[in-house]
Amino acid sequence: MEKEELDPNLRLMQNADMKGRVVLLRVDHNVVKNSQIKDPYRIDVTFGTLFSIVEKGGRPVLITHIGRPRDKKTGNINCHEGLSVEPIKNYLEKKLAIRIHVHNFPIDREKGILHIDSSINSPVEDLKKGKIGMIYLPNSRWFQGEQSDGPERDIFSGELASLADLYINDAFSSWRAHASTYDIAKKLPSFAGILLQNEIKNIHKVLTPKRPFLAVIAGSKYDTKIGPLNALYKKVDHLILGGVMNNTFLAAKYGLNIEGISEEDKILANELVQLDKRENKILEIPYLIESDTLEGKYSGRFRTVNLASMKKGSSLKHLLDIDAESLNQQSVKKVVDSAETIFVNAVMGLMPAFSEGTMNLYNLIASNRHALKLFAGGDTLQELRNLCPGIYLAGIDDPNTYYFTGGGSILVAIEQGSAYSLKPVEVLLD
Repeated sequence: MEKEELDPNLRLMQNADMKGRVVLLRVDHNVVKNSQIKDPYRIDVTFGTLFSIVEKGGRPVLITHIGRPRDKKTGNINCHEGLSVEPIKNYLEKKLAIRIHVHNFPIDREKGILHIDSSINSPVEDLKKGKIGMIYLPNSRWFQGEQSDGPERDIFSGELASLADLYINDAFSSWRAHASTYDIAKKLPSFAGILLQNEIKNIHKVLTPKRPFLAVIAGSKYDTKIGPLNALYKKVDHLILGGVMNNTFLAAKYGLNIEGISEEDKILANELVQLDKRENKILEIPYLIESDTLEGKYSGRFRTVNLASMKKGSSLKHLLDIDAESLNQQSVKKVVDSAETIFVNAVMGLMPAFSEGTMNLYNLIASNRHALKLFAGGDTLQELRNLCPGIYLAGIDDPNTYYFTGGGSILVAIEQGSAYSLKPVEVLLD
């Protein structure tokens, strides 16, 4: 490596004295939807940090966000049970065979939880005495101060700090500077958790890859990924685009009219088109699936189109997937097979109807046995697990495969050129 994988100024939890001390642990257990756990992976990968806290004699108090209970227009917070931490608590109690206390604070119908009041004191004492194994606080976004810009934010972070002796951040995927990820780290001795350290180390492998470096990027919007895409383009040897990002690029490059692609996005994509004319890094997918409707994959209403047959000004319906034949092209197989680092943040088709392209892509990537494979993004991991469960499970224990717990945080780090530029990480530096 050209430089240390971890900044020597990053405060590591391994160096913290935790014996008999209450440890506030910020995790990203944002895996609950409608009171059900979709995939426990984000919970399971925090066990290393939890075990380390207990081994060092610490008493853990956990906090995570779940979903988006706050209405952006009104600012009202809806603390509905579908976004409760109870399913996480139940899962952890079964996995760890410990007793976990979830505390219930008074809830204002519009403003959520206003304060961490003194009713929490008794459970904290029970935690210190070992009568319970862990406290799990309510959804962090149920608290009025978590995402606030007003004085209630400082009040909330102060109340959080009063619960514990030190703070550990293990939620790299929660990259926005909120009270429980940023402000709290200024009020308590604060450290990076084991998972957060692993995320930073693997981002380093994206930013300083072993070559040839292939990235596969897709998304439902082009404008939100321009910055990360342009930054990543400079680092890769080859780039494969999918979804709306690919459609936008093709529309801009070949002057096509593709359903759902705006003129504004085509103008934005033109910068990448001109760049690729010079660098020639984008590996184009020659065969695409055109559909008359977004409603599903109906017989007679979808077809394969060949990019080579398109003329400037041609109009196309919705391009919703890549044809499997595209991945059988020698030019594509050669690039994938020869790559030494592969970064994947991509679902290639409109799920669940148009899944063949994504499944075939994941299988092709898995056939490369020697490359370091780095997967990022909740949708990416969800479809890898759903479409290729064997590959997904094998990757969990494979030293040459890493699953990032988030997608947005990784793309921001790529755009900014460093994981340490993210505020919740930056605040952990001496």
